[in-house]
Amino acid sequence: MSRVLVIFIVLVSVSAVSAAKKGAYDAASTNYKVLSPLGSGQERVLCLARGSCNQKILTCPKECPERKPQMNKKEKACFIDCSSKCEVTCKWRIANCNGYGSLCYDPRFVGGDGVMFYFHGNKNGNFAIVSDENLQINAHFIGTRPAGRTRDFTWVQAFSVMFDTHNLVIAAKKVSSWDDSVDSLVVRWNGEEVEVPTGGEAEWRINLEEREVVVERTDERNNVRVTVSGIVQMDIKVRPIGKEEDRVHNYQLPEDDVFAHLETQFKFFSLSDLVEGVLGKTYRPGYVSPVKIGVPMPMMGGEDKYQTPSLFSPLCNVCRFQGKPGPGVAKY
Repeated sequence: MSRVLVIFIVLVSVSAVSAAKKGAYDAASTNYKVLSPLGSGQERVLCLARGSCNQKILTCPKECPERKPQMNKKEKACFIDCSSKCEVTCKWRIANCNGYGSLCYDPRFVGGDGVMFYFHGNKNGNFAIVSDENLQINAHFIGTRPAGRTRDFTWVQAFSVMFDTHNLVIAAKKVSSWDDSVDSLVVRWNGEEVEVPTGGEAEWRINLEEREVVVERTDERNNVRVTVSGIVQMDIKVRPIGKEEDRVHNYQLPEDDVFAHLETQFKFFSLSDLVEGVLGKTYRPGYVSPVKIGVPMPMMGGEDKYQTPSLFSPLCNVCRFQGKPGPGVAKY
């Protein structure tokens, strides 16, 4: 056997062993072990991800000493990145409705291209927000149409996140009156409701063969960060339509429903160049938005292209999801 052939076989064998040892989310930025904090309260971690940051200790700065501060609305959190960046930064853990990948209000989007637009859909409709080979995010719209109007006022009440063979649902409960001290958030994993703790790490997580899924509270109630490793991160807040907001916009909401809905900001990690969806397509390379720039409410059409039969269906006229959606629930 020639020396070249032997070297080739060795290299292939090493690659195979390396691949076998490679964890599904081993290279994720959050692959670390939490160490005891410094006397100043600054949290520390030991990085476990492969690469140059492996076995390095990263310490949160004094400006944001904690990964999960209790006063989340007033204090930035320490974000630890054990990937090749090997760094710590201070960041807010709440949705920025003016930031890239946001979906808020009477659905107003800011696309991956930075262009703001509205997509109204229709009340009780379900639409593909993102559709790619291994990711489908559908949104369920709630709404109302006062007498004399030609379209519905709409808001996003629930998301169904489909990936691999799994389904994660984040939804706002229907409530007749709003109380800030009451949690109005529902989380379901593969059709079963799960409880996100309020104490300790204040998170629910599951380690799958393919990846890790984490739902962590970013405030005591009605705020969470959802992370599906290697695929998507979502900062979500549940909020109602207040009486003053109802009056100013003339929504004419019924007395027994505050139309609790979701304000969300997405961050994607592995979209393809052919990604589809109301929001997804704005992340395509070279995408040029068709909306009219400079008008007060630039409108994005396409309801017929993105409407799905249900919150849990990956089917629409342009949908691309290739996985098998996990079990859902009856209705929201």
